[in-house]
Amino acid sequence: MPIATVNPANGETLRTYEAMGEEELERRLQLAEATFRTYRTTTYPERARLLNRAADLLDEDQQEIGRVMTTEMGKPVKQARAEAAKCARAMRWYAEHAAELLADEEPSAADVKDSGAARALVRYRPLGPVLAVMPWNFPLWQVVRFAAPALMAGNVGLLKHASNVPQTALYLEDLFHRAGFTEGCFQTLLVGSAAIDDILRDERVRAATLTGSEPAGRAVASTAGEMVKKTVLELGGSDPYVVMPSADVDRAAQVAVTARVQNNGQSCIAAKRFIVHTDVYDAFTERFVAGMAALKVGDPLAEETEVGPLASEQGRSDLEELVDDARRSGAAVLCGGERPDGPGWYYPPTVISGITREMRIHREEAFGPVATLYRVADLDEAVLVANDSPFGLSSNVWTRDEAEVDRFVRDLEAGGVYVNGMTASHPGFPFGGVKRSGYGRELSGHGIREFCNITTVWHGA
Repeated sequence: MPIATVNPANGETLRTYEAMGEEELERRLQLAEATFRTYRTTTYPERARLLNRAADLLDEDQQEIGRVMTTEMGKPVKQARAEAAKCARAMRWYAEHAAELLADEEPSAADVKDSGAARALVRYRPLGPVLAVMPWNFPLWQVVRFAAPALMAGNVGLLKHASNVPQTALYLEDLFHRAGFTEGCFQTLLVGSAAIDDILRDERVRAATLTGSEPAGRAVASTAGEMVKKTVLELGGSDPYVVMPSADVDRAAQVAVTARVQNNGQSCIAAKRFIVHTDVYDAFTERFVAGMAALKVGDPLAEETEVGPLASEQGRSDLEELVDDARRSGAAVLCGGERPDGPGWYYPPTVISGITREMRIHREEAFGPVATLYRVADLDEAVLVANDSPFGLSSNVWTRDEAEVDRFVRDLEAGGVYVNGMTASHPGFPFGGVKRSGYGRELSGHGIREFCNITTVWHGA
């Protein structure tokens, strides 16, 4: 895949970039290793000052970088600006909390005594250069939620971004440099996917994090395992959105529309499978389908647009194949489901009912504004259908019954359970999944500790 900005609203190639050669890549790896030796000795206040400065610059650049993201991958420009603002808030959150999250820990006095120590502690130390393989769908946020904690922990970052968002990738490198981080603290590697394996095998790279597809995650995990290097993987998702009889159905249907089409439906944590109790199925379906059909699809740079184009022609083709397979197998298309005429990689908000286990869309992630509806008879069936997926990223549950809440929290196979609301990431909460959605956690204290050497320090009597 070429490294290029191709406007998904019209298919026009705006800028192309040459991949870095071996000499430049080697220079950057050497620089990362050398920079880490000194950067790791900086203090938390020093790092916080730099990260807060990066946040200030990002706020100043919000309009400009918002348009860049929209032009590169098609999200509505208002959502792009909101993404930039969210990144700035996350930077400030880690600047404020990192010292506390990584403070030395003291074992219990009984354990210290029993070990024969005069004193002991647990210290969090940085690992070194970390390779981040990042996707195009949230081209700022996915990177910042890695970079902010990694830099505050004393690591340095090497970014291999998706090849269709090179301008955003280069902007991030420039942002951290303008903030005062030395050149080797955060570097963008303009290379193709084929280069990832060799980079990960390099002894100077100590760990890797990947957000992306399941095949990409398998490849990185395989190489990292062979090299005995730590990885964090955030892969696909097909999140359930369960609506029970006690729910506020009007509110659940309204939020369901946003939960499905955020980021043009191209979000791992977007709700995708809508599992509705039979007692409220008809009422929910009527409101949900009406809300999806009413969305304004159009130019993502227009302020009034709610759904823009998909990021690539291949992405639209993949989505169409899932919808067409379901239709051939007997599913009913309640709205959308047809590619519009005209330029750009647009696909309408679509709702499908009558899903069976034999349909591809039941097992595969629909990465675009397509929702599947399931009618269930009771709570047991709702849990069964929700868990009948290879993925387990997050989940959404609508009920006012606390006993039902307890059951869903106990039994849903997911990294998060959001009750009477939609899944959203926040720097204060751990983020990640189970099953084929990956392993490890990003954000919160759990995320910042993923790439630390957790060191026992023991002093004899």
